[in-house]
This record gives sequence, C-alpha cells and structure tokens, in this order.
Amino acid sequence: MADALTDNAKDLEREFEWFARFLDARLKSYFGPGAEPHPEPRDLPPPSLDGSRSPYASFIQQHQVPPPQRLILLLALLPHVRPQLLDVLWTRNEATQRGFTEFGGAHGANHGGFLPTGETAAFLLSGDDLTARFEATRLFEGDHFLARHNVLHLSPVAAGESQLGGVLTLSREYLHRFTTGLERKPTFNSDFPARLIQTELDWKDLVLPQSTLEQLEEVKSWVLHGRELLHDWGMGHKLRPGFTSLFYGPPGTGKTLSACLLGKHCGCDVYKVDLSMVVSKYIGETEKNLGRVFDLAEHKRWILFFDEADALFGKRTRVDDSHDRYANQEISFLLQRIEEFDGVVILASNFKANIDDAFVRRFHSVVQFPVPRPGERLRLWKEAFPAKAKLEARIDLARLAERFDVAGGTIMNVVRYSSLKALGRGGNTLLLEDVEEGLRRELLKEGRSL
Repeated sequence: MADALTDNAKDLEREFEWFARFLDARLKSYFGPGAEPHPEPRDLPPPSLDGSRSPYASFIQQHQVPPPQRLILLLALLPHVRPQLLDVLWTRNEATQRGFTEFGGAHGANHGGFLPTGETAAFLLSGDDLTARFEATRLFEGDHFLARHNVLHLSPVAAGESQLGGVLTLSREYLHRFTTGLERKPTFNSDFPARLIQTELDWKDLVLPQSTLEQLEEVKSWVLHGRELLHDWGMGHKLRPGFTSLFYGPPGTGKTLSACLLGKHCGCDVYKVDLSMVVSKYIGETEKNLGRVFDLAEHKRWILFFDEADALFGKRTRVDDSHDRYANQEISFLLQRIEEFDGVVILASNFKANIDDAFVRRFHSVVQFPVPRPGERLRLWKEAFPAKAKLEARIDLARLAERFDVAGGTIMNVVRYSSLKALGRGGNTLLLEDVEEGLRRELLKEGRSL
C-alpha cells in the first residue's frame, strides 16, 4: 500500500509539472510572443507512464487517455491536491478591473481557491481558437469517455447560462482512487440507495438442487469470462455488454446468499438496492433515483441485486389514467437501462409470474430456488446449529426434515430462537419444545400450522 501511494505521488508530481508547463505556454501564447520565444502548448508531450503501476498510471494506460482528456483530469484534480498551481488564473484584467472571463473559474466557498469550470478547460485546450474550443466542448458530452465512465462532469448551471460555466467536478470514486490508491466503496444514502452485502459462508455451504447450481455456474462464467468474450473474442458488437438473471422462489431459499457467493467467488462487490428509497410516487423520480445507481455502478464489475423486485419490475398495468401511463414508462426506462448496463443485474422475486414479460424475455438466465427436498432439509438442519450447542436426545433431525417442508431461512430462524432460549436458561442444551415452538412461530408467519 505504501509503495502504491509513493508511486502515485511521483507520477502525479510529473503530471503536475507537465500541466504547469502547458498552462504557462498557453498563457504566453494567448497574451502574445513577449521578449523571448516560448514553446507552443501542443509541442509539450505528457510524461511517459510506461512501467508504472500506480493507480493513476494504471487508469491512464488501461483507457489509453489522450493528452487533452489527461489535462482536463489534472485540472479537476488540482483543487484537491495542488490548488496553488491555479492561482495564476486569478490574474486581473487591467481593462475591466476584474478576472479574465475566458479563464472561467469560481471561488471555493471554504479554501477560497480557484475552482476550474468548463470555460477553464476550454481555454486551456484551445486558447482563442474557436474550432479547438468546439472540439474541447465535445469532451463534456454525455456519450464521451469521461462522462460514460463517471470520471468527471460539469456541475449544473442556471437556465440560459453557458454549459461551460459549470464547475469541473471529479467524482468522489476517482478522487479517492487517485489520492489513496484504493477503490472507494460508495456510502449508502439517498444519492446511492444500495448497500454492500457480503457473507462469511462459502460455496460448499450452499444447499440447492443440482439444476440450480448448474444455472448459477452460468452466471459465474459470465462474471469471470464475459469481458474476454466481448473484447478478446470480438463479440462486443453482437452481444449486449451485461448479464441479467432472475432468481425466483419462496423466501429463505438462498437467493440473496447465492448473489453474495457469486460476488465473493468472482471478486466482485454485490450491492443490494433498497427499493424503498428508489420507488417514488412523484413522476420521474423513480427513473432519476435508479439512474444514479446505474451511473455509479457502470464499469465497476459490480453485481446489482434487486430483492423483492416485483415493486420495480412488476407487470405493466392497463392504461386507465396518467399514473398508469407513467408507471409503464418507468418499466420501459428500467428495461433500457438494464440492457445498456455493462455489469450483472440479479432480480429476485418470490414468483416468476410477478415479473413483467418484457423483462423475462430478455433475461440471460432464469434460476429457480425451490423449497428444499427432505434430503436437502436434513443437511440444512445438521449444519445450522452452533458448534457449542447440544441437542436434546428427543430431537430427531431426520424426522423434522421429513415432516416440515421449510426453507433454509426458516430453519435458521428456528435455530436462532431455540439457541437463545438455551442461553437464557444458562445452558447450552437445546430442547425439543423450543425447536417446535420456533417452528410453530415460523409457520404462523406463512399462514400454516404445526
């Protein structure tokens, strides 16, 4: 970790030196030849980062970032790392007795430094060359590399103002990567309504039918080899970039655990989207909330997990009023975003029939999680109890497995209840009546009796 930070600091020092020379050359070129000759900005090549493994260098090399985008990236990074390099842009225009409009920029509310805007970037890259300015403006379009990878963007501006008046904002994820060398884990909040979910269990702990396990292997294969298929095998123009799967079955059958294990086995983060914070009664808000999740997850190799997905991906309704029409538009928007997303999306539902047919037709896999059979239930019962617990002789796990068709989640709730009862008595022996009472409580939740 220390070596990575040291390498990153060295690489950025060289980059900042190049940026300072480029900015100096741009200013001298813009204000006239002066007494001494000076190099043209375009004649100043960036430093070579070949052989460096710093996070910054890895990003530049991986995406083959050309010099103009590299300069904009540094311009956005400087206020956080070396703000004094931009102080020269506070230069006063003697004719107007204020700053130069063409330099752009805004005052930082706290440190008072120069915050570069789109105008600053346009001046840096083009000076007073109008054609070059138009080319620079293109770098901030939504379909451009910097926007598509959520690297940086221009902050919104008031109606009627120039788009380039927005402050140049580096995403928190890339700021964190370029300054600490670590991938930032987004914080669960209203801007990113998804939680990182993990498990201490392993693949061997998954108790599922062989057919379900084979279908999970298909999802695993895509996560591990999908990019190679798209890029190295040249299938990128024939196949959609992501993978979508439907996990369906009763509660407690292993849908969430399977998603966690896929991420754990493949080295991917799994984020469970909180639909209560996504779905909104206000028109357009659901799409906006979900759009933020997909924008941040793009190009991250994350798995997005939508539990109880019926609320968001349910069947379209007959159009009786404007609310129905907008609800159907939401589903169409979701379908489009999922098709464009380059990661893995897993939708979980208790019933396959609850999911809109338009989604089901486009799923790459549909994985059923049935209630475990007696043999599988026996294994779940045997593996569920704590190592320190002792079972009363009257507890017959084989009989419980044969008699009660319950899922793994239900079994774990029964074990939790009976274990806590034993601890409450000051012992470690689990009693049959506690196990049966736990079962009775769980079955009542499902509208069944013991």
